Amino acid sequence: MYSYFFKILTYYIFIVIFSSNLSFANQEKPNILWIVSEDNSPLLGAYGDKNATTPNIDRLAKKSLVFDKAFANTPVCAPTRFSILTGMHANALGAGNMRSRYKIPSFVKPYTHYMQKAGYHVSNDNKTDYNFLTQEKPPKTSLSYMQWQNIDNKFWDSTSYKDRKKGQPFFHVYNLYESHESRLHSDFEHRKLNPKKVTLPPYHPDTPEIRNDWALYYDRITHMDSLIGKKLNEFKNSGLLENTIIFYYSDHGGAMPRSKRFLYDTGTRIPLMIHVPKKYEYLLKNLRGSRTNQIVDIVDFAPTLLYLAGIEKPDHMQGKNIFSNDYRKFKNYTYLYRGRMDVRIDLSRALRNDRFKYIRNFMPHRPHGQHLAYMWKAASTRSWEETCKKNLCNSIQNRFWEKKTSEELYDTLRDPWEIRNLAFDPKYKNILETMRDDLKNKNRLFKDIGFIPEGELIERTKNMTAYDLVRQENFPISEVIETAEIASYGKKENLHILKERLSHSEPIIRYWAAIGCTILKDKSSSAKEKLIKLLSDESADVQIAAAEALIQFSEVDKPLKVLIKNLNNKNPMVRIHAANVIDAIGDKATPIAKNLNKVVNELKALKSQGRLSEENYLLTALSHTVSKL
Repeated sequence: MYSYFFKILTYYIFIVIFSSNLSFANQEKPNILWIVSEDNSPLLGAYGDKNATTPNIDRLAKKSLVFDKAFANTPVCAPTRFSILTGMHANALGAGNMRSRYKIPSFVKPYTHYMQKAGYHVSNDNKTDYNFLTQEKPPKTSLSYMQWQNIDNKFWDSTSYKDRKKGQPFFHVYNLYESHESRLHSDFEHRKLNPKKVTLPPYHPDTPEIRNDWALYYDRITHMDSLIGKKLNEFKNSGLLENTIIFYYSDHGGAMPRSKRFLYDTGTRIPLMIHVPKKYEYLLKNLRGSRTNQIVDIVDFAPTLLYLAGIEKPDHMQGKNIFSNDYRKFKNYTYLYRGRMDVRIDLSRALRNDRFKYIRNFMPHRPHGQHLAYMWKAASTRSWEETCKKNLCNSIQNRFWEKKTSEELYDTLRDPWEIRNLAFDPKYKNILETMRDDLKNKNRLFKDIGFIPEGELIERTKNMTAYDLVRQENFPISEVIETAEIASYGKKENLHILKERLSHSEPIIRYWAAIGCTILKDKSSSAKEKLIKLLSDESADVQIAAAEALIQFSEVDKPLKVLIKNLNNKNPMVRIHAANVIDAIGDKATPIAKNLNKVVNELKALKSQGRLSEENYLLTALSHTVSKL
């Protein structure tokens, strides 16, 4: 009898499990559409911007969950796209610098890999640019940006969701270029906004060029909004809306000067809204409603996408599903980072909670306004610089062109433009110290590869990934970061530590100790003899850092020879490092003006032959330097 009962029970359980699995298998998976605009902060009607005319996005917002505190982890496109694609922090894998091509571990797969395995058709309409080496063996010759775009396209089934099989769920990325920085470089026939009516941020002087660019930028956003309206109508007319989850977001902050490339909210805060049809509303879990102040990072997009598609997140992804039950507990900061931007080397890290922003500048001797050819194409950038050179700017407007402080702290609630640095205000000491310690921990948690100069990084990653490099048992990444922290404070009481580390066995620690001497200026004169020895260091990056420190002591001849020598180094990032220092020392580079002209002419000859790719950065940098001498 018991045997018969057991058989009946087993059969019943089998039927329940089988029917449950069958039901799950037959459950209709959502289509997912990502609408991505480039280079725009939340300058939209839905976010309360009075200059904006964005009716289509505003209508979408009314039917969506709108995130008021969404951020890109880095304020420029290629590193951001790396984090979107992989669900990992770009600076944790060597992809934090703009347009870098380092290898990443084989276990790091794009989210498209998991989507395709789950049966999705994945398509991308016109934008890749993922900032890492997307093939096992790099080509022997340099590739152009567009050639790399074509290689990056291997992650996708096609460029259109219409290419899917009948009944196949799809994931589609629709990328809009209309709000991109480049749109400031030419006029627009559909101009509507009167420049006189634009409200300028306090860090911009009031000039006709700046007003015109702001108005032009808003008009470009209006046009971008109309294209979004057409795409939404396309989905509506195709009967797809009731089965499609829609994201709208920007890849990072706005295109106007001091936005893109910088860690202020204007460069990192983004619009984000997610529309979920009624049949899939159960997926929203604890974030139901119309708006939320929950902090969201762009690194979390890939895990969230996989969740919505019913796919388990891989363990290695550092981002987290926005809709997980413990997300709010997990995410109380957004972690922000800035490295090399095209040819200009800099390093900053930041944390932003729901109110305060803490920025740590590891190269405070470099101003924000380092000359970057692409940024200077905008009339507003040129006008800002020229106005300040004429002494027509106030202290807030001048700050962009001056050396940075090592720490910045802003109350974004009371000071949304982030112009009042509270780092030296005793009333905010506890907040400063807490966020400082938390940022230290973040940098070490992710074994931040951005602290390795790229000349060294190229040499050390010929046979391994940067991710593996910093995880070697004998690699002192924590001491590297600590040395950068000590160096960048510029405190004379720490000089004895820097002098000691100028002789350290690790070149990257010697590099940061030498930078610390540059930051200290003449206060580090007692390190002069050690710095002279470093002019013949085994590491080119150390040589260059030592040369810059020595030039401030009027030790010119040997350091200049070292800089010229490294302009001809086989390592492209060593050349760029040398070019940065030559530009920074200004008139002190006059004795090598002829040498610089020779290098510029050689690069121009290569460009005319179509043989210049990554060295184009070097050409633009040196051309600017030569024009000043």
